[in-house]
Amino acid sequence: MPLEIVFLRTMEMLLPAIVITVLGLPLVRVIARRFERRDGVASPALGKIEERLARLEAGVDSIAVEVERISEGQRFTTKLLAERSPSAAASLPPSGSR
Repeated sequence: MPLEIVFLRTMEMLLPAIVITVLGLPLVRVIARRFERRDGVASPALGKIEERLARLEAGVDSIAVEVERISEGQRFTTKLLAERSPSAAASLPPSGSR
């Protein structure tokens, strides 16, 4: 096979590979940068969501503490009413006579 034909066939295969590499590499870089920007934009949004969830959790915790205080007060009142002396209960009018 003559050297010119080998050279031409090699160029037929090599030239498209070079063109694809030269044009494709910047295109891949642009696409990669867009993906990086999307990830960077999502992070502050996630930070805001985490802050809101932390405040919500703190609110739920404080509500739980207040409900526990109310239930303790209700238990105390119920205990006081149950321990009332029978003479004090007898001096009150019956509840049905109102």
